[in-house]
Amino acid sequence: MTERPAYSFNILRVFNFVMYGALAVYGTFFSLYLKDIGISPIEIGTLLAGGPIVSLVANPLWAYWADRMRNNRIVLILALIGAFATMQVVFSTGNEPLIYGAILVYFIFQSPLFTQSNSLILNTIEGTRHKFGAFRMWGSLGWAVTAAASGPLIGHLGIHKLWVVFDVAMLVAIAIAFLLPRGSEMQNAGSSNKTSYAQIFANRPFLMLLGIGVLVSVPNSINGTFVGLYIDQLGGSASVVGWSMFATAFLEAPVFLLMDKYMKRSVKPMVGWLVIASLLYTIRWALMGTADTALQIVAIQLMHCATFGIYYYVGTQLTSLFVPAEYRSSGQAIYGLTWGGVSGILAGTVGGWMFQELGPQEMYRISAGVTLMGTIAFCAMLRMVSRRRFDRRPEGNNSGA
Repeated sequence: MTERPAYSFNILRVFNFVMYGALAVYGTFFSLYLKDIGISPIEIGTLLAGGPIVSLVANPLWAYWADRMRNNRIVLILALIGAFATMQVVFSTGNEPLIYGAILVYFIFQSPLFTQSNSLILNTIEGTRHKFGAFRMWGSLGWAVTAAASGPLIGHLGIHKLWVVFDVAMLVAIAIAFLLPRGSEMQNAGSSNKTSYAQIFANRPFLMLLGIGVLVSVPNSINGTFVGLYIDQLGGSASVVGWSMFATAFLEAPVFLLMDKYMKRSVKPMVGWLVIASLLYTIRWALMGTADTALQIVAIQLMHCATFGIYYYVGTQLTSLFVPAEYRSSGQAIYGLTWGGVSGILAGTVGGWMFQELGPQEMYRISAGVTLMGTIAFCAMLRMVSRRRFDRRPEGNNSGA
């Protein structure tokens, strides 16, 4: 297959950096913004849980459209523009019902951004020497650098001016999205006649990945939603919150590169890595349950590179392996729903209640217990896949280990 121009790969790297950076502004500081306008932790959790509910429907529809059009770029452009426009409504009003409604619309557009950008990477590098991690790491760097840089800036401007930082970051991402490669999927035109969407759910290990993944992803979503409030409760500033997000994402980049180089592209070792990541998650949440200073939280967040970095990378690659290539966008969307949709709903509702009624430390102790159950379940999955042989390899990783 003919190698794409280097320009396409460079634009893809830049886009991942700026898009993840824009979403980092929202993900890091929006809960603090809501608190500043008088919304309680339970209300914040309920509000943010509404988005994942919407994404359960929206994300598969976006993915189906991308699969039919063979064009990830147009989906990303429309989603970014829609997300930008709806957040202007959120930032321009203090009316809670209107904020709720606008956030629900925002999540219609935000929901496909992560999964469609992953699909675009996989489709662009297919048949080349390039690997997924070398591109996805730029998203981690963008998230880390933008979160750290935005903290002092927002501290200076005031959390009520969050819209300034968010808007600038989103407009840059939208502009660069127009330069992206199309992301066409290179399979035979007749291949779709041999497969169907039912095959996505016919693979038992894939279903186990989705089901067990909820046990691991719910605590992670709880942390993403409430760690800023936890730091604030312990007296940390917006700058400390930003550095906390920097700690979570910056070291993901070398993890992705190491996984590219050393992880074997077969099911058994991949599931083994999920066991390791889940166990590290259990340790991480147990440590968070003992933290009593904001700086301790920042230090513990450094474990994110090994927990989320390994889990996200392996889950994305396993999904690419299990799902037929012509339904790659849909497969990534389904995987994304378990990571952000179902887990986001539970994190917002149950997590908000635990944070307010039980306290953040008890919330994290419970999270450690839930993730431990996920670790045990992945051990059972490892035993199951060890008895089966899988010959297919993840797409877009045709060279290397």
